[in-house]
Amino acid sequence: MRVNIFRHSMKHPFVTLFLLLVTCVAQAQGTAAEAAESKAPTMGWSSWNSFGVNISESIIKRQALLLYNKYKRYGYRYVNIDDGYFGGRDEADGHLLIHPTRFPNGMQPVVDYIHGKGLKAGIYSDAGHNTCGSMFNGDVIGKGVGLYTHDQQDCDLFFRDLGFDFIKVDFCGGSYFHNEDHLVLDEQERYTAIWQAMQNTGRTDLRLNVCRWAFPGTWVHNVATSWRTTGDINCSWGSVKGILKENFNLSAYATDGRFNDMDMLEVGRGLSTEEDQTHFGMWCIMASPLLIGCDLEKVSTTAYKLMTNPDLIALNQDSLYLQAYVVKRDGEAYTLVKDIEQRNGLVRAVALCNLGDEDKEMTLTFADVDLDGPVAMRDLCAKKDIAEPQDGAFTVTVPAHGTRIYRLQAERRLERTLYEAETAYLSAYQELQNNQALPSGIYEENDNCSGGAKAGWLGKSATNDLQWRNVYSPTGGKYTMTLRYLCGESRSVTLEVNGKKHSTASLNSGGFDKIGSKVFTIELQKGDNVIRLYNATGWMPDIDGMTLTLKSLPASIVTPKPSHRTQRFNLHGQRFERRATSSIVVTDGRVQVAQ
Repeated sequence: MRVNIFRHSMKHPFVTLFLLLVTCVAQAQGTAAEAAESKAPTMGWSSWNSFGVNISESIIKRQALLLYNKYKRYGYRYVNIDDGYFGGRDEADGHLLIHPTRFPNGMQPVVDYIHGKGLKAGIYSDAGHNTCGSMFNGDVIGKGVGLYTHDQQDCDLFFRDLGFDFIKVDFCGGSYFHNEDHLVLDEQERYTAIWQAMQNTGRTDLRLNVCRWAFPGTWVHNVATSWRTTGDINCSWGSVKGILKENFNLSAYATDGRFNDMDMLEVGRGLSTEEDQTHFGMWCIMASPLLIGCDLEKVSTTAYKLMTNPDLIALNQDSLYLQAYVVKRDGEAYTLVKDIEQRNGLVRAVALCNLGDEDKEMTLTFADVDLDGPVAMRDLCAKKDIAEPQDGAFTVTVPAHGTRIYRLQAERRLERTLYEAETAYLSAYQELQNNQALPSGIYEENDNCSGGAKAGWLGKSATNDLQWRNVYSPTGGKYTMTLRYLCGESRSVTLEVNGKKHSTASLNSGGFDKIGSKVFTIELQKGDNVIRLYNATGWMPDIDGMTLTLKSLPASIVTPKPSHRTQRFNLHGQRFERRATSSIVVTDGRVQVAQ
């Protein structure tokens, strides 16, 4: 029997009010959860890696059922139909046709089946005339089915009529060296037009994945939910390793719920156990979309447990939507870190990643990841807490091709002082055209640099700049900024802090493999700051990084006496007392925050 609880509570107004409040809270929580999910990296399954163009209604429905039964509870929700469903175009009005034998009932029953399981449906197309499968997989019925000259017609079909929720758009038909008619299409123009056609359908919940096989340019952040940064993945350690190395320097571009896509997962398709763990774990901490690429009917128990590890998935879906960045490199051993749960808080995630072919003893020094005091650790791959809090450092042997990932919770947060150039945002960065001709800055490996890499080919335009965004100061104040650079001739660089020009300096380190330094005194505000370097007319020096040291606190905060090496204050500027719940600690020009 169904009872109307509101009707039965009308005689009790306080009960009615309580029920209304409960209902409103539940609805608000549901809305907030949906909003958070809509910004997180896409999780689901895609048909391409296992089936290529050889897909069908029965295959897609079977995979959707398995995703629903075994993976949905862990966050996997998208069932993405890649190339192979096309059946040409109608000669009269050009509308898209569906493959008559692979999908004899059309796409609507497939979409309805996916949605009926509480899942999302994804589809595929190309920015040009022809898809990749029609050219490279012998699926000639797919010729002429790309979006080019059919943007709005196809988007209306996909999103308004059929109800798809996601689209991956390739560029085989838009790249002259791929397509048969040698079209030369501009990526920014094409993907912007496709995004606009999607918006014109009236849907506000759609996801666009740009598949251009390289970082297309900073413009992509304005049109896509995610974008491929490399060529296609394959089931080999060399492929996984190469993709990781190409993405290590791209953390600055994964912001605001828009992500670097490191391609579909090859987990469970032939890599070793350690390689699978590195593959999945690094995709998680680097906030890549997680699209399972294997046949879900053939997943081993080990691969299933890995891809449904809730601790690793939580890193990927963390509400800060951050990609981990490299803080230390030792040969082919990399230490990466990112905030989780709260920006500039006491909880961080760290990956110790060994891309080398030999086992490697790796030491995690907590100060390197801006943490201090006893640190509670959880091994996220093993889903197990480390028994005792660690002090100062933690050492572990990481197998060849292996990775260990930890959740760290510290007693105190140290102010970040080291900013490598490879963690900075290059406003003109792109990987499609000759960077020297444009010009556009790039990241380059250099063993002389503190992090093993530098940013170069900057300048000759005010927009070809370098920016460290989110330079966080817990207190604000005057800082010594030590800029490290490489330059074999005199080149100038202009420093700007929070939109205000600070100064221009002419720099020459005596060689493009020799590190020089220049010291500036700058004022930072409390909270986030932006430090920008540029040269509007000539080339800039190559940039290794910068180090910040607190010189003096703002006048609103009592300054430590010069004779004291360490002093404590609360965040309101008063001297710290035991009963205080929050304090700052200044030690050798570095701020700590304890909560």
